[in-house]
Amino acid sequence: MVDQLQGKWKSISCENFEEYMKELGIGRASRKLACLAKPTVTISTQEDWITIKTKSIFKNNKISFKLGEEFEETTPGGHKTKSVVTLDNDSLIQVQDWDGKENTIRRKLVDGKMVVESAVNNVTCTRTYERVPTNPVSNP
Repeated sequence: MVDQLQGKWKSISCENFEEYMKELGIGRASRKLACLAKPTVTISTQEDWITIKTKSIFKNNKISFKLGEEFEETTPGGHKTKSVVTLDNDSLIQVQDWDGKENTIRRKLVDGKMVVESAVNNVTCTRTYERVPTNPVSNP
């Protein structure tokens, strides 16, 4: 499943993102800027390590982890969390834990697009990404 998510993805739609960020405790100005961002996400693997890089005009973030092993992370919103990523059937599931809150991020492939569902308390945000085609190297 991780193999299918590898590559570069660009955001094409976002639903309920501002409400989700509000639930995370992110300030109004940061929420407004983040809603304008159309991030690209690059997922890669090397041996047992998975790396997810997120880049946007607002914030860049990078996490590297092994499935099932807890790691520390600072979220784009500035929260220091303990995170664990697992594989469940068709989804890569990341659970972040901080200050008694739990945020769940589910990444899965749906009709060739990567759908990322992020949920905290009863608020869920859905972001959809399409694959960025790789440029073949041409030899003149």
